[in-house]
Amino acid sequence: MADFEKSHTPRFTVDVYQNEYLPRGAREVHAIVTVTATGSGGRPVPADGSPRAAVVLMVDCSGSMNRPPDKLRHARLATEAAIGALRDGVAFAVVAGTHRAAEVFPGGGRLAVADDATRAAARAAVRGLTASGGTAIGAWLRLAGRLFDASPAAIRHGVLLTDGRDEHETPELLREALDACAGRFTCDARGVGTDWDVTEVAGIASALLGTADIVAEPEALAADFTAMMATTMGKEIGDVGLRLWTPRGASVRYVKQVAPTVQDLTGRRSESPPHSGDYPTGSWGDETRDYHVCVLVPDAGVGRELLAARVALVVREPGDPAGPPAATLGHGLIRAVWTDDLAAATAVNPAVAHYTGQAELARAIREGLDLRRRGDTAGATARLGRAVRLAHASGNEATAKLLAKVVDVEDAATGTVRLKARVSEADEMTLETRSTKTVRVKKTSEDE
Repeated sequence: MADFEKSHTPRFTVDVYQNEYLPRGAREVHAIVTVTATGSGGRPVPADGSPRAAVVLMVDCSGSMNRPPDKLRHARLATEAAIGALRDGVAFAVVAGTHRAAEVFPGGGRLAVADDATRAAARAAVRGLTASGGTAIGAWLRLAGRLFDASPAAIRHGVLLTDGRDEHETPELLREALDACAGRFTCDARGVGTDWDVTEVAGIASALLGTADIVAEPEALAADFTAMMATTMGKEIGDVGLRLWTPRGASVRYVKQVAPTVQDLTGRRSESPPHSGDYPTGSWGDETRDYHVCVLVPDAGVGRELLAARVALVVREPGDPAGPPAATLGHGLIRAVWTDDLAAATAVNPAVAHYTGQAELARAIREGLDLRRRGDTAGATARLGRAVRLAHASGNEATAKLLAKVVDVEDAATGTVRLKARVSEADEMTLETRSTKTVRVKKTSEDE
């Protein structure tokens, strides 16, 4: 374990949990990397008065927001609540999204700085939102990106609300927008009601390192937006990367965030020579996240030890994502030791086993719901039964409760279930949207 502390910077610790022993001929090394940040909050406003954080609220104002009529009213109230939760000094803007993107406040391609006057003016502007037109989410994101580019803030966070599918642009245009915005800001995405596409909304959040969730009832939007803003206001450092160095002949097979949600970062690697690559983790406040790292190493032979990977947390200067890291926030080591001791070599580290199961749980839910939609009762029952068993074994009570709304559980320990004859669309979408939420592994006394 190692840590780093700098004036006005959260303190990071990095812990590595693994079974470093490998049997003869083995090449695959697994480790759980736990990163914890503490000491956020109370940082002074920069001397030049520039904001540390910027927020853009993107509100769906398409015609479907009038069905039912109170949907847009609750969206307006939620946006007002989010504006009210902004700290003094935070830069912000509001965007109305239809088949185009329009600046609602402050306008002029810029962001306002939050204080009593600008918050009041923004709330007044939001009260004038009306619903018409279609949905082109990529255009909303591109406008948010341009607004963020006008701010020097290191922490840049978007909130996107939609009630429908991205029907007025091609999937390719949305993907291009996400690719263009990735690394420039993070974004939480919310679907209100049940007429939106889970894969689409979850994909937006995943690409932009944010959270995705369903708000089935519009009246719950204000509480959800307020909670999101509380989390965002707690962020104190942005653009943190997980850097992996591997020795010559070794390579990274995958890097996945496994808590608090499952998020595959493998394809987001940016090279940092020599022998290193960076994986984006976004902004941090006081929180803990776990990452599953798998490295392929050359077989060094029985009795030999190898440093399989060096893990480091790095942060870059604001506005210079391609530049050198400004600081190393923490580091840890992943080891490989070859042995003929079968008991030592075949023991699975509890943390690795737990998170492997959590990733399988998310997969089983997605596959089971897909089979259910296709009418494959036997296949859906088997996969959702497997999900129930995994949720029970890992103590993931929140997911177990969501599964119980889709299947009748006869025996959770064995995964014996029956598909419910009738399932509400909201319950099915909630299970699918939240399938990637995990529970952290319970550390044993040996891990402390």
